[in-house]
Amino acid sequence: MKFSLEARDAFSKARAGTVTTAHGEIQTPIFMPVGTAGTVKAVHQRELKDDIKAQIILGNTYHLYLRPGLDVLEKAGGLHKFIGWDGPILTDSGGYQVYSLSKVRKIKEEGVTFRSHIDGSKHLFTPEIAMDIQRTIGADIIMAFDECTPYPCDYRYAARSIQMTHRWLKRCCERVDSTEPKYGYEQTLFPIVQGSVYKDLRVKSAEFIASMGREGNAIGGLSVGEPAEEMYGMTEVVCDILPEEKPRYLMGVGTPINILENIALGVDMFDCVMPTRNARNGMLFTKNGIINIGNKKWADDLSPIEADSDLFADQVYSKAYLRHLMHSKEMLGAQIATLHNLNFYLWLVKEARERIINGTFYEWKNKMVQVLGQKL
Repeated sequence: MKFSLEARDAFSKARAGTVTTAHGEIQTPIFMPVGTAGTVKAVHQRELKDDIKAQIILGNTYHLYLRPGLDVLEKAGGLHKFIGWDGPILTDSGGYQVYSLSKVRKIKEEGVTFRSHIDGSKHLFTPEIAMDIQRTIGADIIMAFDECTPYPCDYRYAARSIQMTHRWLKRCCERVDSTEPKYGYEQTLFPIVQGSVYKDLRVKSAEFIASMGREGNAIGGLSVGEPAEEMYGMTEVVCDILPEEKPRYLMGVGTPINILENIALGVDMFDCVMPTRNARNGMLFTKNGIINIGNKKWADDLSPIEADSDLFADQVYSKAYLRHLMHSKEMLGAQIATLHNLNFYLWLVKEARERIINGTFYEWKNKMVQVLGQKL
């Protein structure tokens, strides 16, 4: 994997670059649609590539390990071939499940024991196993196995947690460096900075992660309930330490405003289930604010969902029609809403990139954050 920086904003720490992987280039800043179990829900791969123009998507190690299972993925030749996607893929190591499945897991130095959310069966993830699974999945970018701490989090717990995460990272690096990818192309390991909302712990973790010298770095443990200002504060601290010549990935973030503010702090890559999950619940993100399509006010509104969107070039869908589909629980409603939200997120980061390159990002960002959170 290679990363080249192409432009910097004069009034913030925003930057534009290109990540080159074995499955293609990724122009940053970038948003990565989440395809947890080998699918971005309600979206066909053709639509991801041709309509939304997604440059990279995510898979989840824990979920893919359980279903369809490693035997199936290896027989298929990896996740790319299994799902029919020829672009880059990033996999989360399962570290987030250490947080989200707190009631059905136990953490030890060896690793984490999970109870499957599907059938209750018991499974062990160690740093080595997490790396082996991601080798088999075949993602271009694989994530280190870590503990994502909750919010709020006791300082002493957070301090112990980052030490264990750092020990696990060493084991991840050793495993990756001593094994070969299975499908003939390079896989790149990203370490993850943790430390909750404690500045000294974030500094310590960022310094350790930077010292490992991997090709890219991630920031985890944010957007888990803390106030936005805490998130921005921790991101700024970490981005000031992580090397400039390597991509920075802020995991699980977030709202359109979160994304713009974190781009301004020096983040290059983002992912979040918000545009897809919220779409299925009738929440639409637009350039003028947020639409709850279930509201009665849209029942006879025949105007387009987004007036200047080129997403549905051959068919203009009205707010009234989408509301009708959602109220009728027609699958097409979730599909249209999901395509719209992903298209908006990809437009947002593309526009941010263009603004960084032409020198107008900071003023544009400040204007956008004033309107994107409005409820229409």
